[in-house]
Amino acid sequence: MSEATISNPSTKMAADAVVSVRDLQVEFPTQIGVVRALNGVTFDVPRGRVLGIVGESGSGKSVTARAILRIIERPGRITNGDILFRPGLERKGGGRATKRNRGRTGGAKEAAPEAGTTDGSDTATRAPAENSQGVVDLTSLDPTGDRIRAIRGQEISMIFQEPMTSLNPVYTVGDQIAEAILLHQTPDRNEANKRSVEMLRRVGMPNPERIAKSYPHQLSGGMRQRAMIAMALSCTPTLLIADEPTTALDVTTEAQILELMRELQDEYGMSIMFITHSMGVVAQLCDEVVVMYLGRVVERAPVDDIFHDPKHPYTVSLLRSIPRIGVNRGTPLEVIKGSVPDPYSVVPGCPFHPRCPSAMKGLCDTVLPIEAPVEGKPDHNVRCHLYPGSTPAEAASAAAGK
Repeated sequence: MSEATISNPSTKMAADAVVSVRDLQVEFPTQIGVVRALNGVTFDVPRGRVLGIVGESGSGKSVTARAILRIIERPGRITNGDILFRPGLERKGGGRATKRNRGRTGGAKEAAPEAGTTDGSDTATRAPAENSQGVVDLTSLDPTGDRIRAIRGQEISMIFQEPMTSLNPVYTVGDQIAEAILLHQTPDRNEANKRSVEMLRRVGMPNPERIAKSYPHQLSGGMRQRAMIAMALSCTPTLLIADEPTTALDVTTEAQILELMRELQDEYGMSIMFITHSMGVVAQLCDEVVVMYLGRVVERAPVDDIFHDPKHPYTVSLLRSIPRIGVNRGTPLEVIKGSVPDPYSVVPGCPFHPRCPSAMKGLCDTVLPIEAPVEGKPDHNVRCHLYPGSTPAEAASAAAGK
């Protein structure tokens, strides 16, 4: 992809957003065809709030997170779109805190954008990475360069799904947390070690001094996940991306981790992008929700609207599949019929129409709906032919004439 042009990034970025994703496309070329993992994804991560990204496996949730951090594995590449990032934490008293007034004493030098990329992007003339308002277009950065490496960990951190594969087994937990602090915050090893112990204490670790000297295999699953959270928050990032961090945990530990994340979000004022397949987790933690299906956003709205006034049939189906207390024994759970289509196949029309109970023949199976705001709710958007504005004008006229 030729580098994204940012003539004025702030004009395309929501005023209250820390990240604005615009028309993002990601492709994976293979020997048997091209997989378009993301197809025109657009959403905002609100500053100082929690955004939930929900959908079945294969919907593109994790690819979205990796695209923001520019860590898409080869041969995957961003082929279109912008990822606009505005650094700085939300202060409780108003305004934004920058790294400079967060007590940064050292760290990696931020270099100018590099001249080439290694993720399959074209090496065209690079547009400026940052404008006068401090908005950075992450798609314009070399994914292996100093500029994006300075952002990773310091401004944007990520908690991965399985901590055992993310933590290095040959280093102690304390050393791994201290490494991030040494890279971005201070060159003093003793200071970094003290901060790593303090972060372990802050995430509720019993005897944090002992835990800091422990290796990952010596900790339980819940303790490893707490260690990952401590590592991710060690540099007080502007945005924390959590990719299904509670999937492998028992229910009690999951509840503790979710409560901890909400407490830390309130304390630090950071934004969280929480990726999950569980609508129960969304209800407990999130302020706003993006529902994805087969690489597209099908609905996005405040969490109350998603649960009390869902619009897209896929969102409705996800909610109906949640187990409920009080249902008669023997009553089967509702399921979404069928499965997510093969990623190599191209589904004409709405990608959900083969599984949709409300599909309209001749329209849903031929015309791709566009995203439009729900009438009377400007913060609630849906991509479905059932609602005004989602059907392109030409197709709507043709359907009305039949």
